[in-house]
Amino acid sequence: MGKTMNLTLKVWRQKNAQSEGRLETYALQGVDADASFLEMLDILNTQLEKRGEEPVAFDHDCREGICGCCGAVVNGQAHGPLRETTLCQLHMRHFNDGDTIVIEPWRSRAFPLIKDLVVDRSAFDRVIRAGGYITVRTGSAPDAHAIPVDKEEADVAMDAAQCIGCGACVAACPNGSAMLFVAAKVSHLAHLPQGRVEANRRVLNMVAQMDREGFGNCSNHYECEAACPKAISVEHIAKMNREHLRAALKPAGS
Repeated sequence: MGKTMNLTLKVWRQKNAQSEGRLETYALQGVDADASFLEMLDILNTQLEKRGEEPVAFDHDCREGICGCCGAVVNGQAHGPLRETTLCQLHMRHFNDGDTIVIEPWRSRAFPLIKDLVVDRSAFDRVIRAGGYITVRTGSAPDAHAIPVDKEEADVAMDAAQCIGCGACVAACPNGSAMLFVAAKVSHLAHLPQGRVEANRRVLNMVAQMDREGFGNCSNHYECEAACPKAISVEHIAKMNREHLRAALKPAGS
């Protein structure tokens, strides 16, 4: 049998956005060091259900660091202490026996709380709906070499396209800014010829929607880049700002 540990968990419990929240303390014993963080929460919930208590609500889906569903602030850090790691990829071997772990939801005005560790991130969906796409006829996939793209441009676009929309950038930012998320979507398409056609309209609409959702602005703390599980660079924010300035200065109708 592998290494096990005893932990003290302080978990944020809140019935809904209107009710008052609090940190509840739970003792968890015999946790396998090879268990993932979400598996540890599963163990906690199993114990709570056996005692007739309400389990902790938390978001999850693929548990492979791909979907962007999971996310919580662990000991003050979005997704926990490891760099370039989502919460579901975090394992208990990175903690020590006897540790106290504080688990809280993403905190942002634009992410209203639903229950416990679950927040409503549909603001991201509305930002994408405002312009995070290209307008093309659907059909069979074209040949990969049908539209030539420089290798460097393709690499930068792919780096930006890695964004999984988890919201860690917003949770980590002191201003609650979504600039890294929006910049990743804008930059991804701006670096490709397929995205250039609608580039001006896209950046203006997406930034405007971001502001309407109540996200803060970027003030160069770089906390977003540090928290991003896909290591998306703040250089994409600079790219988005240039795109936005170019689009804003362009004469109407041109």
